Amino acid sequence: MIDHIGLTVSDFRKSRDFYVKALAPLNYEILMEFPSSGSGAPDIAGFGEKPHPDFWLSVGPVQARLHVAFRARSRQMVDAFYQAALAVGGKDNGGPGLRPQYHANYYGAFVLDPDGHNIEAVCHNPE
Repeated sequence: MIDHIGLTVSDFRKSRDFYVKALAPLNYEILMEFPSSGSGAPDIAGFGEKPHPDFWLSVGPVQARLHVAFRARSRQMVDAFYQAALAVGGKDNGGPGLRPQYHANYYGAFVLDPDGHNIEAVCHNPE
């Protein structure tokens, strides 16, 4: 069982703002922020559903592009995630729709974040 995952991003403020808006339709919000340097400005953010953050961003070199999938409770949440992510600069990497090659009810949408990470929202429930 995965407890949390972290991504390094090249531009913390840009990525933070992207994820605040893109993940809002999935009920994710910033639950914790910390400075990692002496500046006092936050450059580590923990997102999740209350009470525990499970998706972390920190500033640093982007070593590799990752795929992260967020579970959505409904297909409408997947659609809303996709629209919100595109509205804040995400790049289309596969619009909302069924992916029957995975299973009959796999409904997902994919966007590339500001660093090119492949971010997905997926609903496994029948419509």
